[in-house]
Formats: sequence, structure tokens, C-alpha cells
Amino acid sequence: MRTLITGLALLILSVSYGQQTVDTTEQIVAGRRNAKEQQNKPYVILISVDGLRNDMAASYGATNILRLSGQGIRAKFMRPSYPSLTFPNHYTIVTGLYPAHHGLINNTFFDPAKNQMYTMSNKARVGDSSWYGGTPLWVLSEQQQLLSASFYWVGSEANIQGKRPTYYYNYNDKISMDDRIAAVKKWLQLPEDRRPHLITFYFPQVDHELHSFGVGSEEAKHAVQFVDESIGKLVAEVDKLGLPVNYIIVSDHGMTNVDKDKVIKMPKAVDTTQFFVPFGSTSLHLYGKQVSKKTIKSTYKALKKEAQHYTPYMLCKTPKVWHFKKKDDRYNRAGDIVLVPNPPYYFNIGTRPSTNKGYHGFDNRLTDMRASFFAWGPAFKNNVEIEGFENVNVYPLVAEILGLSYDFKIDGKLKVLKPVLK
Repeated sequence: MRTLITGLALLILSVSYGQQTVDTTEQIVAGRRNAKEQQNKPYVILISVDGLRNDMAASYGATNILRLSGQGIRAKFMRPSYPSLTFPNHYTIVTGLYPAHHGLINNTFFDPAKNQMYTMSNKARVGDSSWYGGTPLWVLSEQQQLLSASFYWVGSEANIQGKRPTYYYNYNDKISMDDRIAAVKKWLQLPEDRRPHLITFYFPQVDHELHSFGVGSEEAKHAVQFVDESIGKLVAEVDKLGLPVNYIIVSDHGMTNVDKDKVIKMPKAVDTTQFFVPFGSTSLHLYGKQVSKKTIKSTYKALKKEAQHYTPYMLCKTPKVWHFKKKDDRYNRAGDIVLVPNPPYYFNIGTRPSTNKGYHGFDNRLTDMRASFFAWGPAFKNNVEIEGFENVNVYPLVAEILGLSYDFKIDGKLKVLKPVLK
């Protein structure tokens, strides 16, 4: 049984968000210092290139990434967690937990207990720590008096477990790339007791161009090369400081092209007086409105008969490798039924046609959804290519490099990536 948020409340939230002014100032949590025993620790700059599919650095000529990772580690691919979307996977990378375990089960989802929607465009939700489970790397680091900084990452603006990064920026696109790079260099020039050892850095450009123009477009190629050039500049500036900095470049997911003529509308079997269905393109979640289990099962059976170019799942019967079953849904935020399209088909249950050519969020086992992983620095072996692995394993790798301990259970395993370390 679920109580549902009203459309009026969603409209008010959307309008109020649109009127907010952009904050471009650096946020600093005053009074923090690195513990004396932490000051000789190495440094990690964790960089996300949103949407950089595992083959795109090579195919689009990312010369700096390829050159630098040739001095370290390249993975054939990194598998995103399901769903292969931006918010769930960024937060998985920094918690070592699958999305159903940390609570961000989609970019947009409903929480019955809160009777609220979480959307990545709603600043109030994004900054509300009650939406976020797990212990992000910056929280783990700050708890052990090792300072952290963030030039954007999902969750970094929320006060999770009473902690934010010591230095961070609220997400915006108004700060130039040169200024972002200068900020990282400035952080690493601070006195040892105030210098962050963990820094997160986020690039949205590739994802934006892939959505708008598609895989194979000149716009996407230029975005990859812009990011690659920026990473080259960042490394060159940081190298001047002579610090033991380790770089890890990841992406949150891949991308595939869709066909604008292969749109799936709301299935006839879905009675919207009985089910609440938030907007989605690469999955639809059906939340029963105070309906019986019998109604949910009968709707599922009707969907099975009707389904073309998509697969319906009862939440208790999703693929095991997704870690997205009812028993995994620790925060009760997934729909009773989940519909997943087969690309190049996608859902559009709204009234406006989509202009996007590229999409992600599909089954994470698809080759086109594969993400990237590159790493180099004093902690890593030289010129090693490794097999593909799941992104939950990045968390224990970073913790190991920084010497951070934890006694709570995560889904990632250190043994998966420990062999890449010297």
C-alpha cells in the first residue's frame, strides 16, 4: 500500500527550483585539520567523465588519457550497476554499494515512506542527507581526520552522517574549466594540515553531447577531446607540485543510440488509476496505489502478454546480477513492477517527443552500457590491462590507497582490484 505525492506538489517544487540563483562560491567547513599521522598519506584524484563508454577514449582520440594510463592501469571495461544511470552509479562508485542497497535507485524515483519524489534537478532533495545510504568515501575520509574536497559528485552537497567534504562546490555549469583546475591546484598547495588527500572531479560534457547528438557524432568526439585536453592540463598543473598523486578516471555508464521512430508509449495493461508511474525513458517503475497483490500480479501477467520490445519484471524476479530484487530494495523505493525496454526502443509516456539521440539506463549487461576505468600514479603498477569488473570495487581500492579502514559491509571487494597496486 502506497500513499502518493500530488502533481501540484511536484509542480511547486519544479517552479521553486527554477527560481533559485546559482551559487558558484567555494564552500569550506571551518576548523578541520588533517591528523598529524595522516599528513604523509598519498593523494587520490577521482575523476568522472560522465557517459564515457569503454571504447570511446580510443575511438575518439583521448590522447592524454591513453598516454597517462599507459603508465598505469587500463580496464577493458567497468560494468555499471543497474540501472545504468548517472546518479545511482556515481553514488555506487563512492559507497561500494549497489543502488538498491544505498537508496538512489534511479535518477527519479518515489519514496512511499516519505511520500516524496527524488529528482536530480530538485536541489532540496539533492541536498537532503536522508535520501543517501552508505558511507561515501569523503565521509569515511573525514571521519578519520583525512581531509577531502569535491569539485562535484553526487551526494557531496548533502550532510551525510553529519559530514560533507571539507572543501566543495554546489553543482553548477558557470565555473570555467580553467578555474576548476586552478581550484584543485590551490587545494593541493594548502599547508599539510589543511590539504585534502581525496579530491573528486566531475565532467558532464561527454554525456550531454552524446544525449543530444548520439554516439558517432562529431559533437561527442569534440566533447571527449575537450575533457581529455582538460585532464592533460590538470595533470600538468598538479605535477608541478611534486606530490604523490594517484589518478583514477571512471565513467558512470556507457551510451547507445536510439531510434526516434521506436518509441514505446504507456502500455495498455497499465491502469494509471491503480498505478503511479514516474516518467522514465529506459525503465518504468509501476507503484501500486493501495492495490492488492492480486492486482499487481494480474497487471504483470497482462504486461507479459502485451509486451513488445520491452520486458516486464516483478520486483522479486529481476535478474540476479542486477542486485535489484525486492529483497535488495532496502529503502522500499523501487516499483512493484519494472519495465525495461530493449534498445533502440525506449519509453516516452509524456506528450512531448524526445529529441535525444543517445540513451543509457538499460540493462547493465549490454555492451553499449559499459563504462571506463583508467588509473595511474605511484600506487599503481605500470602498463597493465585488466579484465572488466563491477564498479562497486572502486571504493575499497581508494580506501586501500589512502589507508582508510572500515568495519561495515559493502558490496565491493578489495581482492578484485588489489592486484593493480604495487
